[in-house]
Amino acid sequence: MNPNKALWEKGDFTRIASSMRESGEALVQRLGITKGLKVLDLGCGDGTTALPAAKLGAEVLGVDIARNLVEAGNKRAKEHGLSNCLFQEGDATNLLPLPDDTFALVMSIFGAMFAPNPSEVAKETVRVSRPGGRIVMGNWIPNDPTLVAQILKISSGYTPPPPDGFVSPMTWGIESHVIERFAGAGIPAEKISFMRDTFTFNYPGPPSAFVEEFRRYYGPTMNAFESAEKNGRAADLQQELEDLFNSQNTSSNEDATSIPATFLRVTVAL
Repeated sequence: MNPNKALWEKGDFTRIASSMRESGEALVQRLGITKGLKVLDLGCGDGTTALPAAKLGAEVLGVDIARNLVEAGNKRAKEHGLSNCLFQEGDATNLLPLPDDTFALVMSIFGAMFAPNPSEVAKETVRVSRPGGRIVMGNWIPNDPTLVAQILKISSGYTPPPPDGFVSPMTWGIESHVIERFAGAGIPAEKISFMRDTFTFNYPGPPSAFVEEFRRYYGPTMNAFESAEKNGRAADLQQELEDLFNSQNTSSNEDATSIPATFLRVTVAL
């Protein structure tokens, strides 16, 4: 199996996505989506941004490599009565059979950044976008002090080194890399803009319980714990993550967790 597919079909990312709904909706509200706009949500998960876009009247196609998340997204769209929102399996590095020049907005919020060949991701997003359209990406930033970057950094300390040729998904959070990748797809640097933005994770339980959700349901953290357990270091990983979540929790309620995380928002004008 494609290792990227195996990673995101592992566990149940919907459990993590449920803590991201409010920020997903808030982000979509800022994208100027209008009725009938053709939108592709790439690496869409179960619809954290796809469903809000459809609720604003867009015609939304969600594409994700994980079959379980596609199924969950279609189920959520049906439950919300959104006939204008469809999910299907696909690979961000090869979006065939999607035709050229189809979508007025291609968005990928913490999705396509995890695909293994970033140059192909850039080429494919440009290929399926209409002239005059936009690509909007949300990408975690390497070594950023906030939540997700630190989860991935901590986890990497417990897992074997990546294979030769591996390109870290976190490089999508570096502006020069983004410019280089889209340049390879024919987009000049002046068409690309950047800003720092925030996604807040809201979980109805204490930070230690939220850590447990990542341990049980988030593929990269699951892999880190599996490696740590083999080396007798699972307790160390647990403690590092609990310290991180407790230090970044801004909720005044001891039975709730609210953690803001900084990301790089990329906008490509076509």
